[in-house]
Amino acid sequence: MENNTQTVGTSASAAPGLLAGKVAFVTGAGRGIGAAAARLFAREGARVLLAARTEAQLKAVTEEIRAAGGTADFVVCDLAEPESVRAAVDRAVGLHGRLDIAFNNGATIQRPGPLDELPEADFDHVYTVNLKGVWLAMAAEVAAIRATAGTGAIVNNSSVGSLRANPELPAYGAMKRAVNSLTESAAVTYGPEGIRVNAIAPGNTLTEMIRAWEEESPGLQDRLTALTPLRRAADPGEIAEAAAWLLSDRASFVTGTVLRVDGGARA
Repeated sequence: MENNTQTVGTSASAAPGLLAGKVAFVTGAGRGIGAAAARLFAREGARVLLAARTEAQLKAVTEEIRAAGGTADFVVCDLAEPESVRAAVDRAVGLHGRLDIAFNNGATIQRPGPLDELPEADFDHVYTVNLKGVWLAMAAEVAAIRATAGTGAIVNNSSVGSLRANPELPAYGAMKRAVNSLTESAAVTYGPEGIRVNAIAPGNTLTEMIRAWEEESPGLQDRLTALTPLRRAADPGEIAEAAAWLLSDRASFVTGTVLRVDGGARA
């Protein structure tokens, strides 16, 4: 189906999309990077299943994608609930008969501060969503890809905060670093079957998560911008572009990498 006038001026209608023919599953798709990814993947030809906890947000993004001529559905999913995660992945197969690609983007943030001031319950929640939830999703996605498409790709959303000390967000950084390890291990495990697994590590990106952090840490944007050679924050769509490339056949020999998308902050 052709896109409407929103795509006029691009070359998208002149050639097959980057993800043409693929069935995609995206977590945390109600807002921020996940919503931007869902929109982009659909524009690039994928049939997308959006997953997140908030139905109203999912419905709004799904309707927007459909209005632009894309194929999208949504499922309410709580990454802290194992059965919810497995059911969401199964929904993609139920809708389209296969799963080709997945973007594990959903995450939660911690209250900024030293590790000894973080309540144990908060630490457990960050672990459950940001690490265990990703592990659960990856296991379900590998099974679904293996049983249907046979080969495919998975991208996990990490953070540049996982690549060095993270004193303001120590639990968040620790879980994201563990996601990097899961990514690399999965790439080695499933590479022989033709399932690629990579991660992206975004820098400062204009999302609600960053805005929530700034409310607790006034001046955060100024500090992060000063540390970024491009001297600005990323738009969520710019992060989504990196995920789309890694999930596409254009990245067919890329697996086990953690790709920094940080405006040069870690250079």
